[in-house]
Amino acid sequence: MSERLKGIPEAVVRDVQPALIKGAEEVAATIRALVPVDEGDLKASVTVTAPGQTTPAYAEGGGKRTAGTNQALVTVGNERVRHGHLQEFGTVKQEAQPFLRPGFRLAKPKALRRIQRAVGIAVRKAAQGSS
Repeated sequence: MSERLKGIPEAVVRDVQPALIKGAEEVAATIRALVPVDEGDLKASVTVTAPGQTTPAYAEGGGKRTAGTNQALVTVGNERVRHGHLQEFGTVKQEAQPFLRPGFRLAKPKALRRIQRAVGIAVRKAAQGSS
């Protein structure tokens, strides 16, 4: 963790976490809306991982990843569903059907505004408490 992040008061990080999670849930909902549905297993595998929690197996590059205290992760895939990248990027026999990157791009501005508002409120609150 960078020195700059270590300097953020714990209360600020804690107060921003709900906005991180809500923003990630909005991104996940947009991704789910764009997932090509055949059996629905890919759509059901879109997961939000809250700060300090661990992603499902095989969702992050074939393994697991634990979100940092200032992160909420959105992943696609699990132990049974491992074909998200094939849908997103296509194969020799199947044309790409992007859903993950477009879903993120669509939902990102709203999520960022939510997080920025939460950071501003948390910093002001922390500053008032330290006065």
